[in-house]
Amino acid sequence: MTTDRAFLAQMAGYGLTTVQIHYYMPDHRSLLQQFVMQQYDVAPQFPELDRFLAFWRREIDAVLHSVRVAHKHLIGPQEWRAVDGIIAIH
Repeated sequence: MTTDRAFLAQMAGYGLTTVQIHYYMPDHRSLLQQFVMQQYDVAPQFPELDRFLAFWRREIDAVLHSVRVAHKHLIGPQEWRAVDGIIAIH
């Protein structure tokens, strides 16, 4: 039986992180470009994002302009409400 790595990460507290990076190349400073990625990470420390940005600064010639982060825990307590009445399902 194999277990999905994404599911195990979510059980360990990881949530889906969407990262939007604006950058420019040193020889084209007037051209702002965008890179978007999704990965599982832990908010608010974002260790995976920190590792990726360290790699970017070390290995990629592009200069970071801005980084926007959105994060959502996918596994957690669900919302519910009590319903008073009869529900008929056909």
